[in-house]
Amino acid sequence: MMTELAPQDKTGSYQRPKYSFSRTIGSKQFPAEPGRYHIYVGNPCPWCNRVKLVAKLLKLDNNNILGITPVIDDPIKASRGGWVFDTPLPQASNVKDLRELYEFLSPNFQGRCTAPLLVDWKTKQIISNESSDIVRMLPLLVSSDEVGAKQQLDLYPPELAANIDETNEWVYRLLNNGVYRCGFSTSQEAYERASNDVLKGLNLAEQRLTENDFMCGDKMTESDVMLLPTMLRFDGVYSPLFGAGGKHLRLQCDYPAIFSWLKRCWRTEG
Repeated sequence: MMTELAPQDKTGSYQRPKYSFSRTIGSKQFPAEPGRYHIYVGNPCPWCNRVKLVAKLLKLDNNNILGITPVIDDPIKASRGGWVFDTPLPQASNVKDLRELYEFLSPNFQGRCTAPLLVDWKTKQIISNESSDIVRMLPLLVSSDEVGAKQQLDLYPPELAANIDETNEWVYRLLNNGVYRCGFSTSQEAYERASNDVLKGLNLAEQRLTENDFMCGDKMTESDVMLLPTMLRFDGVYSPLFGAGGKHLRLQCDYPAIFSWLKRCWRTEG
């Protein structure tokens, strides 16, 4: 079980697995159509939270553009992976957990049955189970709706695309994944490498947010969505339980610019 949840390399470093699906909304096979797609997300999961944040910010759930179903963390009831449904799915009433949904949509699937999961129910195919890809695709659904497009918060404006991509890369490597590399390391050397990366990421974010209201300027972008779930959990989980950063850091005391940014994000409509 632990090998699947937290696979290691030979040095004891946590290796986040690759994901299995690479279909794209906006392609000829999967056009951006309101009401066609559905996401399955778990509340305790930071990777799910970033997907839910985008859905809320863009009001996809309010306009019947995107279906959203929560999955419940219950490893006792789940046949594999921990995620179960508390009510039957309208599209597949016999499916009781996420593993069974993977099997229903992709028979004989051998990979990890993870959330978030983006599904096209028109073709009954899995689009993606990689949160960063889903975050990038969801705004395309707003663009397909004339009313929503006029109100859209542009999380990936063309003029900031290169900056957002560069920021997302180090946010993921040093912070999103860095905190788990701390928590799941099985050697002191691996832990120290991961902890140093977390400190580097925190310092980069602090510097960026000292100079700007948000990660890539004066407005919220995709990079803020990528960072936010990790920072919201930092003081309560990643610092005290995972030892991320090497000591019990607190954002309010040690990283005031990040803490102020958290409050700005909290006040953002959506």
